[in-house]
Amino acid sequence: MAKNLVIVESPAKVKTIKKFLGPGYEVVASGGHVRDLPKSQMGIDVEHDFEPKYITIRGKGDTLAMLRREVKKADKIYLATDPDREGEAISWHLLAALKLTDAKDKKIYRISFNEITKSAVKASLKEPREIDMNLVNAQQARRVLDRLVGYEISPVLWAKVKRGLSAGRVQSAALRIVCDREEEIAAFIPEEYWTLEAEFSVEGYRSPLIARFYGNGKKMEIGSKEQLDKICADLAQASYQVAEVKKGERTKKAPLPFTTSTMQQDAANVLNFATQKTMRIAQQLYEGVDIKGRGTIGLITYLRTDSVRISDEALASSRTYIENNYGPEYASKDAPAGKKDGRVQDAHEAIRPTDISLTPAMIRDSVSRDQFRLYQLIWQRFTASRMTPAVFETTSVKIQAGDYTFQASSSRRRFDGYQSVYDAGEEKKENNVAAAGLQAGMALKQPKLDGSQHFTQPAPHYTEASLVRALEEDGIGRPSTYAPTITTLLARHYLIKEEKSLYVTELGEVVNNIMKQSFGVIVDEAFTANMESLLAGVEEGKVDWKTIVRNFYPDLDEAVQKAKEELQEVKIADEVSDVPCDQCGRMMVIKYGPHGKFLACPGFPECRNTKHFLEKIGVPCPKCGKDILVRRTKKGRRYYGCEGNGTDCDFMSWQKPSATRCPKCGGYMVEKGNKLICADPACKTIIENSQKN
Repeated sequence: MAKNLVIVESPAKVKTIKKFLGPGYEVVASGGHVRDLPKSQMGIDVEHDFEPKYITIRGKGDTLAMLRREVKKADKIYLATDPDREGEAISWHLLAALKLTDAKDKKIYRISFNEITKSAVKASLKEPREIDMNLVNAQQARRVLDRLVGYEISPVLWAKVKRGLSAGRVQSAALRIVCDREEEIAAFIPEEYWTLEAEFSVEGYRSPLIARFYGNGKKMEIGSKEQLDKICADLAQASYQVAEVKKGERTKKAPLPFTTSTMQQDAANVLNFATQKTMRIAQQLYEGVDIKGRGTIGLITYLRTDSVRISDEALASSRTYIENNYGPEYASKDAPAGKKDGRVQDAHEAIRPTDISLTPAMIRDSVSRDQFRLYQLIWQRFTASRMTPAVFETTSVKIQAGDYTFQASSSRRRFDGYQSVYDAGEEKKENNVAAAGLQAGMALKQPKLDGSQHFTQPAPHYTEASLVRALEEDGIGRPSTYAPTITTLLARHYLIKEEKSLYVTELGEVVNNIMKQSFGVIVDEAFTANMESLLAGVEEGKVDWKTIVRNFYPDLDEAVQKAKEELQEVKIADEVSDVPCDQCGRMMVIKYGPHGKFLACPGFPECRNTKHFLEKIGVPCPKCGKDILVRRTKKGRRYYGCEGNGTDCDFMSWQKPSATRCPKCGGYMVEKGNKLICADPACKTIIENSQKN
């Protein structure tokens, strides 16, 4: 009997697939890549057309020995690594490492499947193919480009910042996005505005009707308390009448099934999962979980995808399930259709349950809490995506009060549709029910008026979820790179996370400034997105991968050489301080560490003394007159605090205080780009920052 060998990536898949295939098949795992570029050198022969030099990964010797033993015993070898660029490249490297191209007596096949189910795995064996070199070359191009960027630019950062820092093609663009947002927030000047609500009593309804001030024939913005008081004085003399009542219907479409990006965003927002955690748990659900009564099965389809496409089989089974469990009126007749986007590669289906009839409740006792929660989110999202829209009855009311107009709206859900499964907190209860009792021409009693002061808000700090969305929208990276990119930025301490928000550290600012100054193209979002489209062209067989590298390298090399010369004069680290070392007397120097600046003795390694660096900004504390220092939270976020913090003064500010006092109220002012703004929002004084001009 012919011996069949199936090589997968992950050991977790071995048990699942072995059960599907039976005794005629041996299933083993490579544990991911077995060959890669060396860590000790660039590994790319620039002089010979950028040929990569691959070596066996350290620690993989035993795995390769095991694989060679199994290969000798097999007649047919199926390379069943993951169905993407990386998986295709792993199969290609296995061919070389196991010398399978020279094995004339063996038949070598590449198989791939989008889900680890018995039917999918067996179907793949019936449709074996050769390795897709377009996919392999797209992975090689990405790997070589990233290696060139990392190994060319990182030594520049090392030399200038005196730390083991590094740069990356995608991570540097992602860091710039966050830094640009932080600069936008720092320069934002809030503007005051007021809202006015009228609370009407409507006969026959216990709850009041809440209407919002609109204007006097056209939309009016209320910019001050004085303007609000004048409007309220006019309204006190006015009579109120319902001018118009419009009734209508609104539908809310079902959401699309998950892609990698939207799954990461929802898991972050709903489950509070970090992107890396989401991918780790999704990988477990994909590779297989032991379910009571069913054995080990893969619960979801492949987790790295940017497509919302669904297979015909999944469409049919979901329709049957929804009709049987919710009713025919809940089942959508149309397949999900996302926006037309040339960046979407559509190689894989959307992320969905492998079997919609396997509900979250049915697996609850067989999986961990986190696995259950993520599976439930995926199951609900996919099921909802196959359902009909929710339908709402709407009422909009216009109320005339003298020269002014108020507006009120009401919404009542008439048919829940997909929201019976997945409402995501949307419109859970009816609002403004009293609107249903109004008719045009009806007189209303004098309402209770409620004015509220507000200030415009800057764009929010990025979270992992919103950064993933920004990377996807800008075409930076691929579904497989979102989580590793963010993880790398956090691990290198370029970013820190507090609550859900991401903040740039001082180290991140330094690296970003150098990258913008000397390697502007590398951190340019449009350039990075264009590179992704070129890699997609390689995958489709339209672009030669070495052409991309040949065109890219000269500009990179020129920028590196220029940076080595121009950045020599930039004092980034090892500035001499005025603080003597209390152990050897040398003047201590300022260095950058993972948490910002610190003082170190230049006599290292003989003297290893270090101290906190108390960075004064030359501004006295508004409360006690001591020096204001640049301080950091435990995670590294910068703020400004008094020298006496922790002892006798509690002053702190997230914005940098200025020595200039407010000319109107005498309070302290903070820097906002080229402006100074009074720290007291009630004062609202804004003046030019003369030191920035």
